[in-house]
Amino acid sequence: MVVMKMKFPFQKRVKLAQGLWLLSWCATLAGAITFALGCILKTELRRRAEVMDNSDIHVVPNTLMIVGLASLGINYFASKICQDALDAGRFPRWKNMLKPYFAISCFFTVLMLLAVIMSYVMKGNLESSLKVGLRNGIRFYKDTDTPGRCFQKQNIDRLQMEFQCCGNNDFRDWFEVQWISNRYLDFSTKEVKDRIKSNVDGRYLLDGVPFSCCNPSSPRPCIQYQLTNNSAHYNYEYQTEELNIYLRGCREALVNYYMGLMNTIGAGVLSVFLLQGSVLVSLRFLQTSMEAVAGNENTEIETEGYLLEKSVKDTVMEYVGPLMTFFLLTNQVEEGATGAPAGP
Repeated sequence: MVVMKMKFPFQKRVKLAQGLWLLSWCATLAGAITFALGCILKTELRRRAEVMDNSDIHVVPNTLMIVGLASLGINYFASKICQDALDAGRFPRWKNMLKPYFAISCFFTVLMLLAVIMSYVMKGNLESSLKVGLRNGIRFYKDTDTPGRCFQKQNIDRLQMEFQCCGNNDFRDWFEVQWISNRYLDFSTKEVKDRIKSNVDGRYLLDGVPFSCCNPSSPRPCIQYQLTNNSAHYNYEYQTEELNIYLRGCREALVNYYMGLMNTIGAGVLSVFLLQGSVLVSLRFLQTSMEAVAGNENTEIETEGYLLEKSVKDTVMEYVGPLMTFFLLTNQVEEGATGAPAGP
């Protein structure tokens, strides 16, 4: 059953080829933009790699860069096909190449759609990665003398100031770790001894936060230490006071930033996907309408073009069937090799 059959007079074919040539170059530019967006997202993710536990989220920019590069090649060839479609003598040379061309083009177009979907649904992966990464970053904040962690303090401080956040979930996360190195503690003082003895792990814990948690917009000088001790500060109450440190956790801030970036990029790539789909559909109509001209002396006859020669199911099986047969044969060969008896 032919899908979406249409009649194409000579002038309509010419206009289709000319319009498709322009559209394919627009799609080529869009492919370059897609690649650039993937690079931007990759760079932004790598900037915060030290507070991410894994790189699973990098599948989104990696996919965008792959489909962006593929789109450049696909649409370049589409423009060449459109040029040759204006000359009935040159178009037949593309006949054997168009079937694999459409298969490859459809694969990368679907991959582009998957990249858009992933940019919206990978919030959970990003959040879990940041949760573990930030927790480790806070724990190793004090290890400025440890190889591999020398810049952890600087990275966390810059992060908190740039994103105006404090801690992982909130500022209380700093109460649960020793974030001041032992080299800066005077162990001869009673205060240090008492704090270390007050917990079973022997850590110097205090209800304070690093300077990078301070909110410069607050009219009051920053209160970094003894945040829960009302008597330590004049006219201060911990439970009701609008603290002059950032109240938002860095995980929330980073998730909002990256999801906003990916959602914006996703919307842009979705428009590129629609443009790419339009190129492929138009090119298919041009191909099928030109096939009837091949071998005909009168190249200005009216022809018919269609999207699919068979039903959607039959067309999918036509492309997938050979792949399934290949994988089945490969599997049988491997099983035969594994089960073969050993030689004498």
